Amino acid sequence: MISKNLHTLVNEMIFSEILKSPKIIDAFTVVDRKYFVPCALAEHTYTDVPLSIGNKQTISQPSTVAFMLEHLDVQGGDTVLDIGSGSGWTTALLCHLTGEEGSVTGLERVEALVEQGKVNLSKIHTHDHCCIKRAEEALGMPGEQFDKILVSASAEEIPEALFLQLKVGGTLVIPVGKTIFKFKKLSETHIEKEEFYGFIFVPLIV
Repeated sequence: MISKNLHTLVNEMIFSEILKSPKIIDAFTVVDRKYFVPCALAEHTYTDVPLSIGNKQTISQPSTVAFMLEHLDVQGGDTVLDIGSGSGWTTALLCHLTGEEGSVTGLERVEALVEQGKVNLSKIHTHDHCCIKRAEEALGMPGEQFDKILVSASAEEIPEALFLQLKVGGTLVIPVGKTIFKFKKLSETHIEKEEFYGFIFVPLIV
């Protein structure tokens, strides 16, 4: 049963027109943020703010996550790369959106958060198609390609290497500085770009 506070948070995002898609609304109600927030901050779980998860990292503000997921537009069966998985919330949301016919790989550089994310993910998903791994030195997973790539930490510049990891027709959503960029790979040589201003993220370590 959905809690009153979660119901209020979801309804506020719907009212503000940040949260629009029925499938993403469902993901927010099923993948309860409470499983990914440190116990010490439990009272702030359903407040629309980023929260510390330790190691100078945060679990992102719910409305920002909703905004990014709406633009990522994950479909059932998609293969998805989640860079900067943190405590695992975005990975779990993406897993719900892809369904068992898709797959989601969460990458995190902080070892303690990798383990924390795995534990938290197991509270929601036990499927083999969802996992969290320790990120390597190279950004993303070079040599592999994905339908969708979500980056939850701010890069200093647009990481061109991720375009090679995106399938034609695929979408990359990534913050650069205080701007969220949406890239659509229309062909091997043509990338369509949209920009959305006014966001704050922890930095992406590459």
